[in-house]
Amino acid sequence: MEDTASEKPRLYYSISEVSELLDVKQHVLRYWETQFPNLRPKKNRAGNRMYRPKDIDTLRAIKELLYDRRYTIAGAKRRLARPNDPLPEAMAPEGEPVEAVEPEIEFLAPKHREVLRGVREEVLSLRNWLQAAERKSGPSSPTPEASAEFPIAESPPAL
Repeated sequence: MEDTASEKPRLYYSISEVSELLDVKQHVLRYWETQFPNLRPKKNRAGNRMYRPKDIDTLRAIKELLYDRRYTIAGAKRRLARPNDPLPEAMAPEGEPVEAVEPEIEFLAPKHREVLRGVREEVLSLRNWLQAAERKSGPSSPTPEASAEFPIAESPPAL
């Protein structure tokens, strides 16, 4: 489906037309319907989805947030719920000054942080063991290139 000026805007578009227009597979559009409550296309008597221009605008916004701006689905939901909030500078359109907003880190659930802390403790323990073993036996043919290439940090950053 070509989006040209000569084509008269219609009231409804089928899922295949919207899929082609947005270059998104049909199953992705159906999935987005389950995730975004403000996206509810009407269905005709046969049960086929009929998207209104308003729905297509919403889909364009979702696609931009998820694909172009790399939002998570949860982040895109929040963004669509608050469309007037300022964007972080990295995501602002060029030429528009925007306040800096601290990005949210959604992927680290508390249980994941605990697991990472445990891994960090284990790595620190191994590092200390290796340093102690090296002090006892002396460095085994140290080369300046090797020590510069893989420096051992005094204390890794906290999680």
